[in-house]
Amino acid sequence: MRVCIFGASGDDIDPVYKERTFALGKTLAERGHTLVFGGGSHGLMGAAARGFTEGGGKIVGVAPRFFDIPGVLYDKCDEFVWPDSMRDRKKYMEDHSDAFVVVPGGIGTYEEFFEVLTLKQLARHAKPIVLFNVNGFFDKLTDLIYEDTANGFIRRQTMDLFDLSEDVDEIASILERGDMDIGSIRFYD
Repeated sequence: MRVCIFGASGDDIDPVYKERTFALGKTLAERGHTLVFGGGSHGLMGAAARGFTEGGGKIVGVAPRFFDIPGVLYDKCDEFVWPDSMRDRKKYMEDHSDAFVVVPGGIGTYEEFFEVLTLKQLARHAKPIVLFNVNGFFDKLTDLIYEDTANGFIRRQTMDLFDLSEDVDEIASILERGDMDIGSIRFYD
């Protein structure tokens, strides 16, 4: 399975996030999965890639050429795809992945999560989406989604379109469980 991991690209974060994301990458690789990611060598992107390398997994990096600066991109990718723009980068990762794991990150990570969630809500895909909730990182985000659901801004079914876990083995199992029935996604009722 090709697993897209979205996450932080910066290094100025608590090492526990890097350690846990490394462990996630290693576990997924050892279970035979391929990483599709934004190609970065730093932050949680780099930690996931190093975990995949340690676990013997295949790695596909995806980044526009303007990121091709010494030290920015992970140099142990098995394949590198060079889209023209950030928008094309995201589209490639969405189209060439079988599942999505969102690890802690910033604005770009949130944007990537909400895009794949919106596309799933619109029945454009039925791929698993999991938030890797290291140290409760996504608790406030999911609280916001629950609150907006209670207030009628988000449909209740949206909560069924993604999973939340801090356990790497549970995440791997969720991904391996596979796609949901896209026919079960109904947002017009």
